[in-house]
Amino acid sequence: MKKIPILRLGRILLVSIQEDLTDNEAMQFQSDLVNKVAEIEALGVAVDITALDVVDSYMARVINDTASMVRLLGAEVVICGIQPYVAMTLIEMGRDLIGADCAFNLDQGLEMLRERIAHRGDIRFTGDGDE
Repeated sequence: MKKIPILRLGRILLVSIQEDLTDNEAMQFQSDLVNKVAEIEALGVAVDITALDVVDSYMARVINDTASMVRLLGAEVVICGIQPYVAMTLIEMGRDLIGADCAFNLDQGLEMLRERIAHRGDIRFTGDGDE
């Protein structure tokens, strides 16, 4: 079973899904990420799906549900790098990513997270990776 690495940048978590996941791997990713958010009291999560050419309805639901769970724990979340074909397919399926905002790439996603965290006035985050 593939394990998706979860990288930590201060109080922000970075996740890059590089290949299609089985249903079990998707659920393990969800569990791992939500637990890590709680463990470090993350302020933000960036999920990069640039490498995915296809997102089926199940994976879209997992991403959406994961984003909702992360928000319930108090962290901001941004999905980065949705490919045009994936966006068109998701809309055609009637599935959108309501639980998360989207950015073109990881740089924009991190900037969105930093702005949101700063807007919340969270003094635990300085924007440079320090705690």
